[in-house]
Amino acid sequence: MSAGLEVHVRSLERDVDLTVRVPAGETLAVMGPNGAGKSTLLSAVAGTLRPDETTVRLDGRLLADTSSGTWVPPHRRGVALLAQDPLLFPHLDARDNVAFGPRSTGASRAASRSAAEHWLTAAGVPELAHRKPAALSGGQAQRVAVARALATEPRLLLLDEPMAALDVTVAPTLRRLLREVLVERTTVLVTHDVLDALALADRVVVVQDGRVAEAGPTHEVLSRPRSTFGAQVAGLDLVRGVVRDGRVQTEAGHVLSGVVQEPLAEGAEAVAVFSPSAVAVHLDPPGGSPRNVLSAIVTHVEAQGDRVRVRTDVIDADVTLAAAAELDLGPGRHVHLVVKATEVAVHPA
Repeated sequence: MSAGLEVHVRSLERDVDLTVRVPAGETLAVMGPNGAGKSTLLSAVAGTLRPDETTVRLDGRLLADTSSGTWVPPHRRGVALLAQDPLLFPHLDARDNVAFGPRSTGASRAASRSAAEHWLTAAGVPELAHRKPAALSGGQAQRVAVARALATEPRLLLLDEPMAALDVTVAPTLRRLLREVLVERTTVLVTHDVLDALALADRVVVVQDGRVAEAGPTHEVLSRPRSTFGAQVAGLDLVRGVVRDGRVQTEAGHVLSGVVQEPLAEGAEAVAVFSPSAVAVHLDPPGGSPRNVLSAIVTHVEAQGDRVRVRTDVIDADVTLAAAAELDLGPGRHVHLVVKATEVAVHPA
């Protein structure tokens, strides 16, 4: 049996059917829209939820198996969970909060406090040992929570949006800390933030509608996404269709030429991926050499620094403020979107 985490979760009520594997010592980022099944997966691994069908195996040890009736309680799984809310005990100072974990597993008071001091130092906050949670900032409290999670020496660390509630100026500091302490630790990280995945994860799984939509090394998923959500996270446009004469044809009849990355059979499902910055916006159909032209309706526009993100019912485009004003781009405007074939990467779906 392989080391690391192997989990299968099937919930009829939540319409979730997921199988995920994390090799020992690696960090897996689980990404997906709200309601996709990420929390169901994490809760089943932690042991706080019993789906209809569950198999959880950690480093060869069976933690849950509905078919045989095996169910190891949460506190005996060797799993630590770090969520958005630090959930520190308000009546204990930081040191005793961190010491609570090893103490609850049978370690002596002295050994538990020694472990607490070690991990508070590792988290970069040894000076906070005697402070109560009410005297800690959000970033400080989350660092103490990291120390508490690691003080139990868990076989598996579950991170559920640990940076989501932090100020944008504090999140990078915690991200750097996690990058240091997650080395060679088996970890599952649930996040919506592409920076978390890039900084912390070896691999990414994208979950949509209760199923695994795509999975692979982080750089591959974020640079060559094959799912709609994966493209959204990476800030790319993705058009899905089937291969017709070496091009991608959508159900709506749009046809896109591009640079084919892998051999594609006629009729196979494929995706065309490109950057919104590669999309030009025209009010009239463009002439000249053949290019990818898609007819679309603007749904809304968003200012993004010195650029404007033009969202349509087909794809997104990035244009300058001057271009957006000149074209009078607004909801309901009919436009023609042009993308050079050399800017389009075509992959199997």
